[in-house]
Amino acid sequence: MTARSGETFATGRAVSDIETLLTGPVPAVGPTVDEGEPDTGEWSATEGEGFRILPLWESDDLVGVYGPEWNEAEKAAAGHLADLVGELDRRWGGHRTAAMRVPIFRDLADEPMPPLYRALCDRDCLGDLAVWGPVAGRWVAVSLNQSDGDAPMVIVAVVADRPVVELDD
Repeated sequence: MTARSGETFATGRAVSDIETLLTGPVPAVGPTVDEGEPDTGEWSATEGEGFRILPLWESDDLVGVYGPEWNEAEKAAAGHLADLVGELDRRWGGHRTAAMRVPIFRDLADEPMPPLYRALCDRDCLGDLAVWGPVAGRWVAVSLNQSDGDAPMVIVAVVADRPVVELDD
């Protein structure tokens, strides 16, 4: 669960959150650290060497949701991401995609990878990244994620002080 559980998706709020993230601090070095809400412990951010990851939205829990209802939930989540990507494309120009296929395989093989990709895998943020940059000297990425078929879908944003590139095989 994230700190965004129960919130309705709003493209304007998500863009505002990304703009705040874009102008905020990003650690140049140091360990990767998850942050949680003080009262609930729900995930609210992750930061590490050169990046911050922030959940922007979380769907309802999908336990017991199957067939057409699950398809509708998936379609709605993909629509939220498409709306967000469209707005960011309008602001910053077309995005490029950084696939998560290689980080997923490296994670499964317990192979080393850059801290950003390790953090994304550790948080089950395995959706391909839509990437812009540099924007104000940083790189921005968003993705739609789901850790398993019953878990909520989560849209996250990444801001990095170095290029977010697709990893080589």
